[in-house]
Amino acid sequence: MERPDLDEYFMEIARVVASRSTCLRQKVGAVIVKDKRILTTGYNGAPSGLPHCDEVGCLRDQLNVPSGERHELCRAVHAEQNAIIQAAVHGVSIEGGTLYTTHQPCIMCAKMIINAGIKRVVYGKKYADERGLEFLREAGIEVVYLPYREENAEKIEKASE
Repeated sequence: MERPDLDEYFMEIARVVASRSTCLRQKVGAVIVKDKRILTTGYNGAPSGLPHCDEVGCLRDQLNVPSGERHELCRAVHAEQNAIIQAAVHGVSIEGGTLYTTHQPCIMCAKMIINAGIKRVVYGKKYADERGLEFLREAGIEVVYLPYREENAEKIEKASE
């Protein structure tokens, strides 16, 4: 395997972070990087101290809510949100950083990314709702689509089993 460039490297780390997710629909991971250093990570899951989706079920699944809709029904805090929250909790400035996320940010996460001062977003999987990308671009944030290389995805999947 050839040496990955920095975007590939940090995206692979985001995929490992996603393996901690407790979401029944999509396992999402996020990593915030500045000056080639990881500042925070986050994955989607219930707020601290509350039962996770893999324990109590998914209301959006039960109601047959399509992907990209009715975010307010979701029990989980999104990966991007958790990464931003961790920066706030630990007093780490993420302004000017790059957010790597396994999935394209939704509109709610895009608004948080903009207000957090993140300047670049790299994502690996497209999402049903394009409004998040529209907001990011309107705010002048560089957006990069970096689909997964299949051989790397298989290695990560086996490592998390």
